[in-house]
Amino acid sequence: MSIKLIVGLGNPGQEYMLTRHNAGFWFVQHLAQQFNITLSPDKKFHGVTGRGQVHGSDVRLLLPLTFMNKSGQSVVPMVNFYNIDNDQLLIAHDELDIPAGSIKLKTGGGHGGHNGLRDITPHIGNDFHRLRVGIGHPGHKSKVSGHVLSKASPNDQIAIDSALTAAFEALPLLLEGNVERARERINGFKLPD
Repeated sequence: MSIKLIVGLGNPGQEYMLTRHNAGFWFVQHLAQQFNITLSPDKKFHGVTGRGQVHGSDVRLLLPLTFMNKSGQSVVPMVNFYNIDNDQLLIAHDELDIPAGSIKLKTGGGHGGHNGLRDITPHIGNDFHRLRVGIGHPGHKSKVSGHVLSKASPNDQIAIDSALTAAFEALPLLLEGNVERARERINGFKLPD
C-alpha cells in the first residue's frame, strides 16, 4: 500500500518555527518546497494542507495548527474524510529518545510520551508509519519541555538536517509501498564522521 497522507507534527506560530519540537513540520515544509506543493490554510482540518505529485505519487500533506497536544483534532478528521488507511499514513515527528542526526522509520508502537501521538492514537489506532526525527534527550525529564521548545545548537541543527535529507532520499521507496527497504535505508543512516 502506498503513502497517501504525510503529516508533520509541530506547533504553529513564528516563535516555535525553529524549535526542536517542529522537526516534523520541517520535513513536510521541505517536501512541499521541493515538489512545488502549495500549503494553504484549511479550516475543516485545523491546519495547512496541500496536495501534489511526489516522485510520481499523489500525496496529501498536512501541518496541524492546533498545537502539538491537540494534533488529533487536525489529523483524525483528515484521515476520516479521505478514507486514509493507517498503512497509507506517514507522521513525521521529533523524537527525544534518539540523538540529533539519527532518524528512524517505525510502524506501530506506543506514543512514547510524545504528546502529538498521544492525542492521535486513541482515535485511529497506532499502526501507522512514523518518521522519528532524533533531537536528543536533555538528560533529565525536568528539562524535556525546555529542550523541545528551544532551538537546536548549530551542530545539532546540521545533524538533524542531514538526517532529514536521508529520509527524503528514501521517500520514493516508501511512496511505492516498499516499506522494508525504506526502513533499512532510513534506519541505517549514519552521520559522516
